[in-house]
Amino acid sequence: MTPSVLVPDWPAPPTVHAFSTSRDGGVSNGPFASLNLGSHVGDAPDRVQENRRRVCALLPAPPMWLEQVHGVDVAAHRLAAGTIRADAAFTSAAGAVCAVMTADCLPVLFCDASGSVVAAAHAGWRGLAAGVLENTIRAMQAPPPQLLAWFGPAIGAQAFEVGDDVRDVFVAHDAGAESAFVRAGRPGKWLADLGALARRRLALAGVDRVFGGHWCTYQDRDRFFSHRRDGRCGRQASVIWLSESVHPGDGGGVHEAPAGVTGDGAGQGD
Repeated sequence: MTPSVLVPDWPAPPTVHAFSTSRDGGVSNGPFASLNLGSHVGDAPDRVQENRRRVCALLPAPPMWLEQVHGVDVAAHRLAAGTIRADAAFTSAAGAVCAVMTADCLPVLFCDASGSVVAAAHAGWRGLAAGVLENTIRAMQAPPPQLLAWFGPAIGAQAFEVGDDVRDVFVAHDAGAESAFVRAGRPGKWLADLGALARRRLALAGVDRVFGGHWCTYQDRDRFFSHRRDGRCGRQASVIWLSESVHPGDGGGVHEAPAGVTGDGAGQGD
C-alpha cells in the first residue's frame, strides 16, 4: 500500500520536491496505526522499519532522521552513522532528503526561489519561541526575501490550549503576537494559533512568502497523529529535497487545497 501524502501547492522551483505524510498507508496498529514513522514512541521496530521503507520508496534516498529535542540547532545534511540531535536540517545537495517528524508541532519546509537550497524545521512552541525558524533561515544563507516557506499539518488554533507562561514568552519578544492568542474557558488559559505565531516570526525575519497550514492534527483523527489528543501515538514526517531536473510523479497522494477551499486536503487549521 502506498502512503497517502500531502504535496505542497506553492510556487517552488521545479527542482524542489516535498510532502508531508498522513497516518495512512502503513503496517502499525493500535495507537500507532498505521504509518507511524517514529522509532522512539514504543511501536514495534520492525513495523517502523517497514513504514519508513514505504516512505523511502517515494524518495531519492533515505531521509536524514533527526533526534528532535524542541531546540534550535540546525544540522547540515550529511551521511552519519549516529543520530543527529537537531530540530532542523538544510541542504544544497541534489538527492539529499531533509525531514522532521511531528504529531502536533508545526513542520516548516523552506526553499529559495532559485531552487539551490532547502530546509525542514520542527517548530513546537518552545523551539518557535527560542528561534528555530530564524536559525534555519540563517543556516540556508539565502536572502530572506528569496525564501518560501510551507506549513504542514499541526495542531490548530481552536485546539491548542496554553497557559499565561507561553503567551508571555511570545509577547515579550513581539507585542503583536498577542493577536495569536484568544482567551480559553479557564482562567490563565489561552488558545494559541501556532501557525499565526510562526508567520509573525517569519515576517520579522524577512520571509513573507508563506503557504500551507490548512490542517489540524488534533481535530482530524482519521488522517493525523496528535500527541495532545491521544498521548501515546505515532509521528508524521515532512520531507523536502532537491533534484537536478524535474522529478516525474513528485510525491503523489493527496494534494493541498488552496486556503478557504473545502474538500480533500483542506481542513480547519492554523
